[in-house]
Amino acid sequence: MPVSDAPSLPLPEDDPTGLRSFAVLLRGLNGEFNRIAQEFAHTQGLHLTDVQALIAVLDAGADSADEPMTPSRLRRELNLTSGAVTACLDRLERMGHIQRTRAVDDRRVVHLHYTEVGRGIAREYFEPLATGTATVCGRFGQDELSVVVRFLSEMNKELSRLRRDPAAVS
Repeated sequence: MPVSDAPSLPLPEDDPTGLRSFAVLLRGLNGEFNRIAQEFAHTQGLHLTDVQALIAVLDAGADSADEPMTPSRLRRELNLTSGAVTACLDRLERMGHIQRTRAVDDRRVVHLHYTEVGRGIAREYFEPLATGTATVCGRFGQDELSVVVRFLSEMNKELSRLRRDPAAVS
């Protein structure tokens, strides 16, 4: 497990906790991810909201304990109207990215699934990102990566909490 030879940068004197530095770096990371997602959307003839929907469908199936994604859950997660979700799902289904299926136990419930075709398209497009991520991970030791994973997990939890409780942000 190679560890970076580059020394860690000291925190600036005017930012002793590093919060501003974190904010700048996280905004930069978010911006780059958004640009990559926008480029993927453009190459696929999709809207950025469609890509966000694909990510939500993919993430819903990431944990076997998760419930499958449904249109109403997607509407809540993306804060869209019913009509906007229907239009989004129609586009994604027409282009082969997702499939809608009826729940076995309740035919009124529709589950959304990322198709193998859609996964293949995404896998091919995002392969350089996966390779770059692996390269960067190779520059850190396991202990360092564990801290990064813990930090990102906690940040995701906190961002989710803030999104669900807008009063906490103000």
